[in-house]
Amino acid sequence: MGTKILLGGLFFLLAVQGAAAQNLQKAIFAAGCFWCTEAAFQDLPGVTSAVSGYTGGKLKNPSYEQVSSGLTGHAEAVEVTFDPAKISYERLLDVFWVNHDPTTGDGQFCDHGSQYRPAIFYLGDEQKKLAEASKAKWEKLKPFKEPIVTAIEPAGQFWPAEAYHQDYYKTNPVRYKFYVTGCGRYDRLNRLWGDLRKQH
Repeated sequence: MGTKILLGGLFFLLAVQGAAAQNLQKAIFAAGCFWCTEAAFQDLPGVTSAVSGYTGGKLKNPSYEQVSSGLTGHAEAVEVTFDPAKISYERLLDVFWVNHDPTTGDGQFCDHGSQYRPAIFYLGDEQKKLAEASKAKWEKLKPFKEPIVTAIEPAGQFWPAEAYHQDYYKTNPVRYKFYVTGCGRYDRLNRLWGDLRKQH
């Protein structure tokens, strides 16, 4: 009897975990260097993973060297997996806006080229509607004069980047800090968004 109860409890637990996994959703954002984009999302409550990769191009399974040439059409991006019961897509959008420079459409900070272009890659009509509404909201709230040029595009195939790119800000903290400081990423973000960054 004890074994049956134990097995029954195990099956119930697995069923609950499976149902929770089925409720997870994905979102894809490009905000320049994917190391930095990943860092912005990875530790948010309700986010289960943030994977660096490539999207928006036609070449299958591209390498970093191919994408960094700027010839494949891909953008460095991050695929965020999240639990909508704990964090909403709208909240992810707010985090996205204040973590990139929406005034430049062909690069970010010290990184130039289409592979660093900012974009929301929506998955389905609902995300498209929410992304468009979010962009309209920030066009009214933005504390800077320049127009917002960040694109909203349908998501294509997402290709995870090489293993050494994943969690780079954690596995290579010194190099990461050197990069973001030298690139002026956070200085520019603070000048653009001011206190709005702290609020989101």
